[in-house]
Amino acid sequence: MGDVLPRSYARPAGMLLPNNEFGIREITPGLACSGPGGAYELVERMEYLYVRVVKARGLKWSDEFDPFAELRLGGYSCVTRHVEKTASPEWDDVFAFSRERIHAPFLDVLVRGRGFAKDEYVGSTRLDLGILPDAPASVQPDSSPAPQWYPVFDKKGEFRGEVMMAVWFGTQKDSYFDSAVHADAAFPVDDKLAAHIKHIRYDVPRLCYVRVKVTEVRDIVFADKARVGEVFVRSRILGQVHRTRTSMDHRWKDEENGHLFVATAPFKDYLNMSVVGVKNGKEEVIGHVNVLLDSFERRCDARPISPRWFSLMQPEGAAKIDKYSAKISVVLCLECGYKVLSEPVHYLSDVRPAAREQERERKCIGLVELGIREAILTATRTRDGRGSCDAYCVAKYGVKWYRTRTVTDSISPRFHQQYHWEVHDHCTVLTVAVFHNSQIGDKGGLVAGDPVKDVLLGKVRIRLSTLETGRTYAYAYPLMSLHGGGVKKMGELRLAVRFSSTSTLGLFQTYAQPHLPPMHYHRPLTVVQQEMLRREAVMIIAHRLGRMDPPLRRECVEHLCESHALRWSMRRSKAHFFRLAEALEPLSAASAWFYHVCRWTNPVTTVAVHVIFTMLVCYPRLVLPTFFLYKFMLGMRNYLRRPKHPWHVDMRVSHADTAHPDELDEEFDEFPTARPPEVVRMRYDKLRSLNARIQEIVGDIATHAERARCVMTWRDPRATGLYLLGCLCLAVITFSVPFQAVALLTGFYLMRHPILRQRLPDVVANFFRRLPCKVDCLL
Repeated sequence: MGDVLPRSYARPAGMLLPNNEFGIREITPGLACSGPGGAYELVERMEYLYVRVVKARGLKWSDEFDPFAELRLGGYSCVTRHVEKTASPEWDDVFAFSRERIHAPFLDVLVRGRGFAKDEYVGSTRLDLGILPDAPASVQPDSSPAPQWYPVFDKKGEFRGEVMMAVWFGTQKDSYFDSAVHADAAFPVDDKLAAHIKHIRYDVPRLCYVRVKVTEVRDIVFADKARVGEVFVRSRILGQVHRTRTSMDHRWKDEENGHLFVATAPFKDYLNMSVVGVKNGKEEVIGHVNVLLDSFERRCDARPISPRWFSLMQPEGAAKIDKYSAKISVVLCLECGYKVLSEPVHYLSDVRPAAREQERERKCIGLVELGIREAILTATRTRDGRGSCDAYCVAKYGVKWYRTRTVTDSISPRFHQQYHWEVHDHCTVLTVAVFHNSQIGDKGGLVAGDPVKDVLLGKVRIRLSTLETGRTYAYAYPLMSLHGGGVKKMGELRLAVRFSSTSTLGLFQTYAQPHLPPMHYHRPLTVVQQEMLRREAVMIIAHRLGRMDPPLRRECVEHLCESHALRWSMRRSKAHFFRLAEALEPLSAASAWFYHVCRWTNPVTTVAVHVIFTMLVCYPRLVLPTFFLYKFMLGMRNYLRRPKHPWHVDMRVSHADTAHPDELDEEFDEFPTARPPEVVRMRYDKLRSLNARIQEIVGDIATHAERARCVMTWRDPRATGLYLLGCLCLAVITFSVPFQAVALLTGFYLMRHPILRQRLPDVVANFFRRLPCKVDCLL
């Protein structure tokens, strides 16, 4: 299962060498944070110092100010949000410090105001951490300690007010863990930065296809008062635009399926339809109408939808027309029976349709639990002369995505967060990706004011159907990063995953059900439609998750949804070819074995095959039982050799280690290309040479297929006559001679001894190669 390359392996020039490359490896389970309910059984127990700053009262200062609280613990610093011009601010902010990073015995809390100097504050108080009780060993506390008032004093020791706080030691099972700001960063954590480093759950919006089919337009009037002319209808939902073909009779009966859009619940957006006339090469809007998506009819099956008539409104600024009565007939419906594909079919994490009613038909068959433990990463930036990384993980499955907190300034971040999802179809994929947060730090996007893209360090895909029920898989997965300069190993991610079945019968029943909802088979989508709609779905998800706090950036959504999987890649083409060759290897091995049997390479094996073949021909009832018994025994033998490790992202299977730098540069090129003309010309010539070879192979296949068909068309009268005469003779022979004798003679002829063979092709091959084909008709 390792990925270690041979020492003599040659890499193309410019390829980055992965440091310490290895494959997946099993890790020993650590001390689990267990307790009632088993909420954190897959991760280790981590202790935190929680500080809840509730409010303050009676703050005394000479002028009005915007108070906030600052916490200082050793070299760490964090602040609450500001409250404008009040002496009794309420914050109710919670901060968490990892106990293993705490080296100071005291916690200082300072009340300051916006615009104060660095060493200026209203008042401060100091708490001794040594008097706090330890975190509970195995039981989660019912609640945090009650907050209490602490007096604050200025530099002269004078009383300046009180601050209500609660300070305690807890674990990641604490109820405040999800909402707390993990403030043990190498730089001050303010309210703006806190939103980018905390843990959060994202709920992906419910998506649905919208079908719009324009059938007819009536009573339209052009600007010159004419009623005859070419028109088309443009439909728009947010940024998605489609148009019909240009029609002279103002009807579109031939457009059977119409156009599909992607919309999000609760469907409060509008469909805008504009009728556009074309005269003398110029376009003019004749009329338009807006329809609320929530008013559309919902369809979960293949039943027909009746068209609806809508009155068109004149565009603004157009000359008023008396008795304007233009109308449009259109079929509108929400296709709730489809599953909106936002990811490739091979990586689907949820197969339930958009309709709530059909979602309930797929009952929950199990539960998958994921524990994100820790990672060992390569430095992505330099801070204070040493390598550093600000990493976070995103786990994607179904409509619930989880993002861990950002562990700042660490190349060995410890997350130890556990998540779980309900499973409705175990033939799905759980994806975990690791990113470097480029928005924080001294040169991050928040400081520079121009956000930069977060960097993908690697991702792990886990197919649930490959997991044994009830078994905990604790492994260190390699993180591979592929870019235009080559492939590089960015570290490893340690995960623990477990799949539990709640219904064994339902688990086996899923193998008999279609993978996608029935509408995908009643009214299948074309490949072009799937690609276009998937791109729109990814854009909608990225826009929606980008508006949350903290936002999940667009590049993260694109990486998790594999939005770049459909672009051209020579590397992927090679990988698919060798995957196909490896999958067909058993057939190739069986063909080679039969070739050696026919050549009598091992006489004992050949004689044994003759005996078995004779028995099967004489007793044909044994053919199928023997075949299925052989498959059963082969499967039982493979059970003893079954793989013990799950699949992982393998750069050998991906052919990332052998890809030429120019191929990788072409793979990561934008569309349309941004490369110089000479580079594009070189790649075009390379593509032409490759297509020439493919063209030759396709031509040979077409030639053989045409020869097999032309043997009955009398294109070559003599060949067809000989073929029909042979068919007549074989009909008489097979009718008069028992079938067992014919089968035995055929098998013995194919496996005859080399002494009875000749090097020249046999009569059948010579006859087939002389048949005509349509290659003579080509220019």
